[in-house]
Amino acid sequence: MADAGSALPEGGGSEPLRGSDAESAAQPEPVSPRARPAPLTRLTRGQLLAALLLAALGFGLVVQANQTKSGDLSSLSQSELVRILDDVSRQGERLDAEARDLEQTQSDLRSGTDRAAAAEKATRERLSVLGILAGTEPAQGPGITIKIEDPQALVDSATLLDTVQELRDAGAEAIQFGQVRVVASTSFTDPDTGGAIVTDGVEQSPPYRIVAIGDPATMESALNIPGGVLETLHQVGASGTVARRQDLTVSAVREVTSPTYAVPRTEN
Repeated sequence: MADAGSALPEGGGSEPLRGSDAESAAQPEPVSPRARPAPLTRLTRGQLLAALLLAALGFGLVVQANQTKSGDLSSLSQSELVRILDDVSRQGERLDAEARDLEQTQSDLRSGTDRAAAAEKATRERLSVLGILAGTEPAQGPGITIKIEDPQALVDSATLLDTVQELRDAGAEAIQFGQVRVVASTSFTDPDTGGAIVTDGVEQSPPYRIVAIGDPATMESALNIPGGVLETLHQVGASGTVARRQDLTVSAVREVTSPTYAVPRTEN
């Protein structure tokens, strides 16, 4: 018969628990109020290498972006920077003068004593400007001439088109390439046989001559910038000569073609 102060386990055959041993066995183990953090997973060698490569790639992209922002001007000399600044200043002055002319025209149209005469004058001036831009009227004024020597016929149509685009960006208002008036729709193509450039269906043989009316200093500086037209011509084995002129004439004109479908609108 078992003692009153002892307890037998369920299976029997074991030594009975006594006193404090029985009390401690009956009480559950304390649970921590906070969950224990999971052990950190160690990075494998491949994961560590991938992280380093991504960090290096990000650093390289940042450096390249910074160089792209400042590389165009940081590589230029002081004289080249001064020349670019002068070009920008001249262009700003030209735009200011055009703005003043437009403001004066607006003032005349609003408050002039003879509004009809002012409106007719403005219309005629605008029509003349549009005729020059469209190439339907000859033009005269200061500008530059460009002579491109190409004895081995190495200059392609893309280089000549870049020359025209550079002149337009520099403010050329009228351009003549050989005997062809250059307008927005003018095309430059390479012939199949080589040795000449086709401009709007007209074959042009070197040496090429370009006449451009605009600010002479600005256009000449644009052609002489590093990596510009003259340097490109030199790299392909050709050469270009620029001469300033105070009075040039662009005599070639475009024929006015009648519209096929559009007709002037008549007021009812």
